[in-house]
Amino acid sequence: MGRRLFLGGLAAGVWASVAPASTGATQSFRFASIDGGTIDLGDWRGGPVLVVNTASLCGFAPQFDDLQALQDRYGSRGLKVLAVPSDDFRQELATEAAVKDFCETNFDLTLPMTEITHVKGPEAHPFFAWLKAEHGFEPGWNFNKVLLDGEGRVAGTWGAPAKPLGRAITSRIEALLP
Repeated sequence: MGRRLFLGGLAAGVWASVAPASTGATQSFRFASIDGGTIDLGDWRGGPVLVVNTASLCGFAPQFDDLQALQDRYGSRGLKVLAVPSDDFRQELATEAAVKDFCETNFDLTLPMTEITHVKGPEAHPFFAWLKAEHGFEPGWNFNKVLLDGEGRVAGTWGAPAKPLGRAITSRIEALLP
């Protein structure tokens, strides 16, 4: 895939040009792609992005099918779905290669995916640290969902039980699509 994820900004939006303090600099968050390189969310500006912390060995793993279905249904209208595998809940396979193989083999997943990433605690990726600090949202388990609008603002958060194709999520996505 070789896509890159860039999340710049603070509370206003994750890729808005918001100057921390008075430096004029934009804070950026980068995710390593499971395929090598990075994924740049700046490339996705203008459309909604659903970021989901995932795990292969989890009872919620069947949600991968729904995440792919969301991307297939709304991708042509601007939605991007990003899977962020995490082993913070000790449910993940040991390597990125194992995760990628599991998802491709069992779910025919073609979503962009990051390397295994911490989503909570002191080692949390800066994006997830930002979510907790600025929005009070921290994944409590796998398959927590964060919807960003076209400007990088948080438009919704859901826990693991929320179904990706459920009305609560799809209605928010549809409201953000052009």
